[in-house]
Amino acid sequence: MRIGELAARTGISARMLRYYEEQGLLTPDRTSSGYRFYPESAVGQAGQIRGLLDAGLTTEIIRTILPCLNDPEDVRRTVGCLPAATVELIRAELGRVQQRIDCLTRNRDAIEAYLANQPARR
Repeated sequence: MRIGELAARTGISARMLRYYEEQGLLTPDRTSSGYRFYPESAVGQAGQIRGLLDAGLTTEIIRTILPCLNDPEDVRRTVGCLPAATVELIRAELGRVQQRIDCLTRNRDAIEAYLANQPARR
């Protein structure tokens, strides 16, 4: 399929798909006229990449993880194939994610407390 079809099927812009290619995350074939041509498996792979980016992982980490993912529906299946250095990078990223969650939780609690102490408006 061409990039426009992949974009339509995944909801990921063609611009972002080209970025994934630049980062070595997606590797389309090229037609004789130079157009990108993606296999059917690119639909699931692009979704995995988007999910991992949304989770806060860097493209460097994702590039290492992708070969270990067997099931497009389950990004947790790595079956021990990750290098130790990548596991440490992921652990560090998990710590940063938890810090962001803690900060957002404190902010939410403060806003809720502020609103709870406001008089009812009619």
